[in-house]
Amino acid sequence: MTPASPVGSAYLAALDLEQPLAEELAQAGVTVSAWHGRLALSPDPPFASAWALDVWTAPQLHAVTSIKAAAGLLRDQQRNWSGYAALHHRRTALIEGQLPPVRARALRFPEPAPTSHLGAWTLLDRDRMLASPTKTSPFASGECRFEEDHIGPPSRAYLKLWEALTRLGTHPGPGDRCLDLGASPGGWTWALASLGASVRAVDKAPLDPRVAAMPGVEQVIESAFAMAPEPVDWLVCDVVAYPARLFDLVGRWIGADAARHIVCTVKFQAATDHAAAGRFSAIPNGRLVHLFHNKHELTFLWTQPTP
Repeated sequence: MTPASPVGSAYLAALDLEQPLAEELAQAGVTVSAWHGRLALSPDPPFASAWALDVWTAPQLHAVTSIKAAAGLLRDQQRNWSGYAALHHRRTALIEGQLPPVRARALRFPEPAPTSHLGAWTLLDRDRMLASPTKTSPFASGECRFEEDHIGPPSRAYLKLWEALTRLGTHPGPGDRCLDLGASPGGWTWALASLGASVRAVDKAPLDPRVAAMPGVEQVIESAFAMAPEPVDWLVCDVVAYPARLFDLVGRWIGADAARHIVCTVKFQAATDHAAAGRFSAIPNGRLVHLFHNKHELTFLWTQPTP
């Protein structure tokens, strides 16, 4: 759908998660003038959305009379562009074919995120293009993909932690002490131990035996919420819990000055608890993001401020 007003920002929702994004924008007072597939178009300035995979921060509407003209308009602005095709897939592909190639290859963790400048564009209709030379994610359509390990980890949950650490721009290493709350079956513990860190893995259920046998892993059969704060370099948590209970847990650790870094998944039931998400967003030095590997959940990232 072509918007009836100028576009000041655009927000790309994850697949099947348009509703939480729409609710978040509405509660923040951000007007949505139209939806273009998963892309919410707004006349308002960019908003720091937690639910958007990617935010287009400087979108411009262009009339394009041909494939050549569209590609030329983009090339004249900058080199690197990623296309989003909600409609006109064939025409989008033909325009992309006339642009310099962008290598959207999978990362080999812990390889850092790309630093090359990347814009985004889409065809709103056959002869009308929306292009933003700047956006918030360094990945095409906000999709952070990795070369996956199909042998070591007991589940695919490790991809969430890999992406969170990539977003943070740092990760544990040898000598770091990690506490993994709600660890079973051990995907996050596997990821941490694979980096050479020591990990206390806490859960009422046991770890996968292969993970429990990894060097540096200590298994603790206990409730994640029964643990008292203790000094660690990394506190990570992918436990299934109501957001309010998780907020209290995180607050205890931050209040005790017990962790240097925190990564935890804020999971929602049928309805999205935007009030709870807002409480996490308000924690100083923290941020709440929707990872490409998240489902109906957000990830809270926090780093202890330097003195």
